[in-house]
Amino acid sequence: MSTLIRGRRTPLVATLLALGAVVSLLLATALSNPASAHGNVVDPASRNYGCWQRWGSDFQNPKMATEDPMCWQAWQADPNAMWNWNGLFREGVAGNHQGAIPDGQLCSAGHTASGRYNALDAVGAWKTVPVSANFRIKLYDQASHGADYIRVYVTKQGFDALHQPLRWSDLELVGQIGNTPASQWTPETQGVSIQVPANAPGRTGRHIVYTIWQASHLDQSYYLCSDVDFGGGPTTPPTTTPPTTTPPTTPPPTSTPPTTTPPTSTPPGTPPPTSTWPPAGGCSASYRVTSQWQGGFQGEVEVTAGATAIKGWTVSWTYAGGQQVTQSWNATVTSSGATVTAKNAGWNGALAAGAKTTFGFLASGTGPAPTPTCTATL
Repeated sequence: MSTLIRGRRTPLVATLLALGAVVSLLLATALSNPASAHGNVVDPASRNYGCWQRWGSDFQNPKMATEDPMCWQAWQADPNAMWNWNGLFREGVAGNHQGAIPDGQLCSAGHTASGRYNALDAVGAWKTVPVSANFRIKLYDQASHGADYIRVYVTKQGFDALHQPLRWSDLELVGQIGNTPASQWTPETQGVSIQVPANAPGRTGRHIVYTIWQASHLDQSYYLCSDVDFGGGPTTPPTTTPPTTTPPTTPPPTSTPPTTTPPTSTPPGTPPPTSTWPPAGGCSASYRVTSQWQGGFQGEVEVTAGATAIKGWTVSWTYAGGQQVTQSWNATVTSSGATVTAKNAGWNGALAAGAKTTFGFLASGTGPAPTPTCTATL
């Protein structure tokens, strides 16, 4: 309700109301329209294009946490990444894509644009699009830049997209085109589009399609992840029950999603990590909260091998404040009451002496950070 003084609205209140209306209009416009330049893979939809397509006009809906949890964590991390595609590129790569982008960071173009797209690297049950062995990707280019080349890759059979971070060695080239100016693309209402045929025989189940678009206007390489299902494989397991609390109407501050390399500094206000240190041949674990919002938080656990190599690890901790893990990546996490147990994934259990790995999770509730214990398999 507006504040009235002597029957008239104060200038300050009127100004604030007008400013609020302008901000709301700008936000609504940004979230209901595609990016103002450059482009994206629209079929099969890339991760951020698919999230914008499904939730761009309703991104504050709490149903996203249960119906589309990977998009939920990405919207929480940085809403701009969902509709602003302009920054998802690397400049001056000169064709050395593997040298420019580390394993585990392929979907964020190596944490480009100051980390705006980091959440696209998160491992989990991203929504998939059904495809056959012979399919096409459709790339939409609003700025009509054209392409020096477009390369389409698909993960090899046996890749576990639900639990493994994407690495260059997981990919196989299945389609490409060479220099194609925008004049040869299909005209759209705004900009142009092109389809690139791909052939990926022998695939079943969930996979990742990885597209590299080398734009022609500058040495700019765009990197786009799309999640697909070739059919014939095991069905995606049900998503773990997410927080029951209503998320905040304003997304929390941008946070760094899980990576294989922990941050070099602790964010302000984050409790210091709690850890246990192992005897020779054992392992240690450190627990930290990477971001928080009303009713929930994101956490990360770093596992370190002891003085000798290990073949696997199990980390456990007990919550004292009623927290519940709702989603995890890079580990198999189960809960029994207040006790949480995390076991290594198939690819990150074997660690050399002193080597480290991390896994992450989303959880509901708030409370003190627990002290984890780590048990190694020798």
